[in-house]
Amino acid sequence: MIEKLVLYLQYPFVRYALIVGVLIALCSSLLGVTLVLKRFSFIGDGLSHVAFGAMAIAAVLNLSNDMLLVLPITVISAVLLLRAGQNAKIKGDAAIAMISVGALAFGYLIMNIFSTSSNLSGDVCSTLFGSTSILTLNPKEVWLCVVLSVLVVVVFVLFYNKIFAVTFDEDFAKATGTKANLYNLLIAIVIAVIIVLAMNLVGSLLISALVIFPALSAMRLFRSFKSVTVCSAVLSVVCAFSGILISILAGTPVGSTIVAVDVAVFLLCYLAGKILGGARK
Repeated sequence: MIEKLVLYLQYPFVRYALIVGVLIALCSSLLGVTLVLKRFSFIGDGLSHVAFGAMAIAAVLNLSNDMLLVLPITVISAVLLLRAGQNAKIKGDAAIAMISVGALAFGYLIMNIFSTSSNLSGDVCSTLFGSTSILTLNPKEVWLCVVLSVLVVVVFVLFYNKIFAVTFDEDFAKATGTKANLYNLLIAIVIAVIIVLAMNLVGSLLISALVIFPALSAMRLFRSFKSVTVCSAVLSVVCAFSGILISILAGTPVGSTIVAVDVAVFLLCYLAGKILGGARK
């Protein structure tokens, strides 16, 4: 198995997949803690379904680079979700459900009506659950992912204190002069970028796993925001790296394998948290 792994690592497409997978996992985990604590975890589902609808439109228009259409639409939807969530008549969970279901249905309808593909079911399945496109990345796509990932990390580091304040007590943050709405908007836009990046890795239905599981796993072991964030990032990167390698060696779907590893690590962290909690008592 080691020899097989070394052989595979000699191929550029495997190295590209590992680089992109690790970067996407890192970005997802950073804001995952914030979304879980703000009880806004399902925004990932909502935006991923919007991205699915946008990808369907891009496919119908035969765009060579669907990122040019998918990214702006997903970012705009993130802003609309935030605004709708602040509307007293439409609560946050209802807004997410409304946009999520609507975009998913609209995307599938568009693909059925206008698609010229002979394997529509396969196209839909690969978009929803991830595809092998992560293993067919070219250098241009890898560099685009690197640039966007670095941008996400830089934004998180620069505004860490503000994001921390908005996450734990938004009302107090507003009282101290922090522009909470602006930072909530920034979080929504960054999440939209992460969702678009992760579409090819795990598919639109599994994206939330990259956001939620590492954060929940870290919370079983640590209590402080900083410790949970760092632990979440480490666990997410390790799970993504391991999942991609297992997928390549075993011939299993990339996205599903990564999520399965995330689930296994969560169970281990849950047991470790129980043991450590009992020992502390």
